[in-house]
Amino acid sequence: MLQAPAKPAFVDTAVSYARDARAAVRDIADQLETSGTCFLLVFVPDGLVLDDLAMALNAQFAGLPVFGCTTAGQITPQGYETDALLVLAFPKAHFRCATHLVSPLKPLSIKEVASDARRLSAQFQRTAHWSRLALTLSDGLSKQEDMLVAALQSGLEDMPVFGGSAGNGLNFRETSVLHMGRFHSNAALVLLLETDLQFTGLGFDHFLPTNKQMVVTDALPEERLALEINGSPAAEEYARLVGLRVDELSPQVFAENPVLVRNHELYHVRAIQGVQDGNALSFLSAIDVGLLLTLGHGQEILRTLHDELDVHGSQGKPPDFILGFDCFLRKLEIDQKDLTGPASGILRRRRVLGFNTYGEQHCGVHVNQTFVGVAFYEPKRRTLH
Repeated sequence: MLQAPAKPAFVDTAVSYARDARAAVRDIADQLETSGTCFLLVFVPDGLVLDDLAMALNAQFAGLPVFGCTTAGQITPQGYETDALLVLAFPKAHFRCATHLVSPLKPLSIKEVASDARRLSAQFQRTAHWSRLALTLSDGLSKQEDMLVAALQSGLEDMPVFGGSAGNGLNFRETSVLHMGRFHSNAALVLLLETDLQFTGLGFDHFLPTNKQMVVTDALPEERLALEINGSPAAEEYARLVGLRVDELSPQVFAENPVLVRNHELYHVRAIQGVQDGNALSFLSAIDVGLLLTLGHGQEILRTLHDELDVHGSQGKPPDFILGFDCFLRKLEIDQKDLTGPASGILRRRRVLGFNTYGEQHCGVHVNQTFVGVAFYEPKRRTLH
């Protein structure tokens, strides 16, 4: 197995490949020294029994806050993986946290979520010279992330919000978030962080708009389901635009031929999950009648990954680590093109740690097929007077 670069200084990591939850937690415990830990963040591969995992974590790390979610893949110190239980330990010396569980997530009251977020922030005592950000992990099958992130952005005002939707491999059966010793479906975790580390937000994809446009002419918005595009059955019209038959459509086709929505000067991906009921298209983001969609064309994904992760802090140094929320469709495209090795090499060198999502949250918007992250740098030196 390839060796990772030097470990980050401001977060500790542990990885287990055991398929039994109890054995996996024992592996993790052997790798971590948790006496100075503020909280653990756990990214769970498909296949582990969640109740067993929760019980084992509670027993092994009693008294220590543990949060996390199920995933569609993990980004470990080795790069892209699919069967790794990844645990990040955030130290008290550099992090403080406050949390809130939004449950049930569906139905969702924007007013109530914004109010709860505002109250959580107000009750979270400030530390001098430290900065704040919010992370959100949400049920990736809830179809509520668009409203959730809008509500959080409203309640938290100028506090930046970053996050990812929990996954379930490529199964799309059930996704869960971990909070207060239990896994919850139809829920979202809101995690406020305070840190003395410098940080910057990242958000990028590798698509440009083409001249092929389409209008959603019939839809079920609450189900994120497009029934008709350009007055024709949605799957048939999309297949025609990409030069295929409906029975040739697949996750790989959707990953390489996404549809984009324009927001001011920027285009965001509205990823297609699959064909439903013969000719409808199921989406991973909000869809509605009258929405103008543009077919996207991919740029070189490795070059984009390399260039966009090449960031530096105010002192000119690269990040100590990058917490990454990377869409599973990006990983699917990379796997399909046999680029997993080179992509993992870039992630290792940039010290990216995180998971593959069913959707990403950034700048108050729920997006797809995007890499969203937070680059953490060493604390800024303060001048004494």
